Amino acid sequence: MQRYFTTFYLTEIDVAQGRVTDHLHPEWANIRIYQGDFPDSQLPGQPPFKGVQANATGPTSTTLEFTTGITRIWGIGLLPLGWARFVRQPANAHADRIYDVAAEPFLAPFRRLAATVFNNVPDEQAELGRITRFFEQSLAAGFDDDPRIAACHAALVNPDIATVSEMAEATHLPTHTVERLCRKHFGFAPRLLLRRQRFMRSLVQYMLDPSLKWIGAIDGHYHDQAQFVRDFHRFMGMSPREYAHCPKPVLQEVMRARQEFLGAAVQALHTPPTTLARS
Repeated sequence: MQRYFTTFYLTEIDVAQGRVTDHLHPEWANIRIYQGDFPDSQLPGQPPFKGVQANATGPTSTTLEFTTGITRIWGIGLLPLGWARFVRQPANAHADRIYDVAAEPFLAPFRRLAATVFNNVPDEQAELGRITRFFEQSLAAGFDDDPRIAACHAALVNPDIATVSEMAEATHLPTHTVERLCRKHFGFAPRLLLRRQRFMRSLVQYMLDPSLKWIGAIDGHYHDQAQFVRDFHRFMGMSPREYAHCPKPVLQEVMRARQEFLGAAVQALHTPPTTLARS
């Protein structure tokens, strides 16, 4: 099932007192299920989202600020192919949105998962087993993966591809088809997706090695530092300097762990397997 997910991941947060705040980066769609303190989350321009045991986000092009106390979190990162397979909704209709799994009709298939992942006693392997079985059982018979989604994704994560025309050439698809597929399955127009990739490559470089400074971390496709700063405001809602001074009690460690175990510090840079399946 690797072609559908970035990973199934467990995050355990333990704070001495009070709560901590951090900022998620732009990423693919996620389902997160909580045991312990339920976090407060907020996307820019939207009201705070509080007190739910399981939430889901569509693909994002901006930061999500969250505040939480002691909690355990199981997350399921859905790649575009996974969104198409398991959610089957136009991704652009749910991009930059956060939902209560218990309240949204289109998320009803995931309520059983949210209700059964945790037991009274934390057991990582048992919890992982329940998540894995849920998605194995959810693989719908008679549903073929669209190879064009995988082709678009492979082009998107290729750091040598910087324009929509180059993306179309790499996928052997007309530009208008790439536009339609990206909006439907990736959530955004390909131009914005490529811009997001360029930004995330730069951010990861800095986060993994702050000694580079921002100027040393900027991706080679940027024309100048001013263009990078504009993108920083677009995707993170703040300047690089402001972000550098923000505490990162959760994301700093999560990124290092992802880089060590998966080779991709953030979900947006996750390279999917190329083999597709027929059911």
